[in-house]
Amino acid sequence: MHDNTFIGLDVHKATISVAVAQGERGGEVRHWGTVAHRPAHIQKLVEKLWADGSCLHFCYETGPCGYGLHRQIVDLGHDCIVVAPSLIPVKAGDGVKTDRRDSVMLAKLHRAGELTAVWVPDAAHEAMRNLVRARATAMRVTGKARQHLQGFLLPHGRIYPGKKGWTGAYRRWLATVRFTHPAQQIVLQDYIDAVADAEARVERLTGQIADLLPNWSLAPVVDAVQAMRGVGFIDAVTVVAEVGDFQHFDNPRQLMACLGLTPSEHSSGTSVRRGGLARRAHLVRLRPKSSPCGHPAQ
Repeated sequence: MHDNTFIGLDVHKATISVAVAQGERGGEVRHWGTVAHRPAHIQKLVEKLWADGSCLHFCYETGPCGYGLHRQIVDLGHDCIVVAPSLIPVKAGDGVKTDRRDSVMLAKLHRAGELTAVWVPDAAHEAMRNLVRARATAMRVTGKARQHLQGFLLPHGRIYPGKKGWTGAYRRWLATVRFTHPAQQIVLQDYIDAVADAEARVERLTGQIADLLPNWSLAPVVDAVQAMRGVGFIDAVTVVAEVGDFQHFDNPRQLMACLGLTPSEHSSGTSVRRGGLARRAHLVRLRPKSSPCGHPAQ
């Protein structure tokens, strides 16, 4: 039987602070050290920690560094979870925060079973999610470009007489707008070009999503979501890209909690106060895989 070793990783762009908690609750917890955040260094770290043949359980918080570390550790044959930071228990009044203390805290909590793991997408799913998010960013850029153009026209009294903007009629009216000073005309054309470029980017990304969707494993789920009334193609792709496979949830209540659509509540004693939606989304891994022990992948 292999002993369990719990490893907390405080991950940053250049370095990873490592802490180790041995055995069951009450066992030794120590700061192991700091390693470079590079695949070769991570592999050496795993090999050193596994030298005694113990069953390794790694954990680290979600963040801008992504899931590459998780995939490397799992490919090496060890258990690893990625933790939702907002669900990590924090002691009240603890005002000291360092990489060393954070990694030690993660190791302790992981050993105690008090960490909430998030669902980690595979590489193909993450790629589709990145593409969908790139389109969402392009949509925001388009909205800003349109605001800049309208913000330029309004102070100069160029107001569209129609009811709705950015229609064919609005664009035809926009083509008739003229300024007497060349500088203002240059600014107008620059804003118009910025809107056109942003809209072209959105259209291009939308087409690329449509082209890649048939090769995505969750394409049938996207089709199923579109079967609901009022749900279009982009809405369906976005929901599936962010949520993942709906089979990760045992019931609708868990799905609503994942999406942050559960109502908030502040009750004490006989006082019960229920508020609006909590709006805290966590893609919690509800069905954790069995932990491999002591047999790294070759």
